[in-house]
Amino acid sequence: MTGFADGARPGGPGRAVVVVALRPELREQLFTADAWQRLSRLADPVLVERPDDRSALADALACADILVTGWGTARLDAELLAAAPRLELLAHTGGAVSPYATRAVFDRGVRVTQAGGAMARPVAEVALAFTLTLLHRIHRFDHALRGGAPWAEAGRMPERHQILGCPIGVIGASRTGRAYIGLVRALGAEVTVADPCLGAADAAALGVRVAGLDEVLAASRITAVHAPALAETRHLLGARELALLPDGAGLVNTARSWLVDEDALLAELRSGRIDAALDVYDAEPLPTEHPLRALPNVLLTPHQAAATVEGRHALGESTVAEIERHLGGRELLHEVGRDALARVE
Repeated sequence: MTGFADGARPGGPGRAVVVVALRPELREQLFTADAWQRLSRLADPVLVERPDDRSALADALACADILVTGWGTARLDAELLAAAPRLELLAHTGGAVSPYATRAVFDRGVRVTQAGGAMARPVAEVALAFTLTLLHRIHRFDHALRGGAPWAEAGRMPERHQILGCPIGVIGASRTGRAYIGLVRALGAEVTVADPCLGAADAAALGVRVAGLDEVLAASRITAVHAPALAETRHLLGARELALLPDGAGLVNTARSWLVDEDALLAELRSGRIDAALDVYDAEPLPTEHPLRALPNVLLTPHQAAATVEGRHALGESTVAEIERHLGGRELLHEVGRDALARVE
């Protein structure tokens, strides 16, 4: 269904219309009362509460100047664009825009912005929590005790380490990667980064050393994956690369399963040689019978690294701020071009 936020007809004199195509529960998570009031002062909101319903979305787009999208919104293709003659801006409340925008959007000259930067901090914090858990083998202790292992047996774990002075490898100096680097360096880790786009000046500013992927994998006690999901990064870590990890090392992936060959990773994990902490998987939801669920050397979370209360609010705040900039004729801070469609969700 669709509806006007205030019950009035949208698009009065001098007023833009913003179609908010989000499920009600997601809209409530993203927009605080203050953020919603700001949005309502800027424009007339029209709500699409079933954003996957293309017919309802097309009806609302007839008067839309701005479209707000989120998880579950139908993709804005040429057919839906034809129903949106006034559309100027697609403001996505998440990171990757490729599931929601098409080439037709850019061909039409519709500007596209996203709020992914707001997810960097919560995801980096989860990656830090994963790192500390793997270093101290907390996941293995928990699995052993819950499985009924005797106290003394549960305490016999592989070597445990602290983060101070720990060699940590980071694959990808993305926004989240940089947030993670800041956190682990603050705790005393020694960080090496594999990223062909990271220059010497930026590396110096981050306080990290740059090396090739193989060296980072072979020299790190913990390797954290923060690279973008692009065609060329598909299975960046395959059997050969994973074999370079030292015995007892840990792999952290809060980015995309796209980056790691899950079958190869499963083989390494089954051997017990390495540990892993994962928030992303090839199949989501992760099937109940998936072998990853049974391994004591794996920590699993259900693709929720970014879903803190504060993180969700930051997404909404970022979206409203971009809409305000657009309507005020100012430069967008998080605008993306058609190259963003190369990213894989």
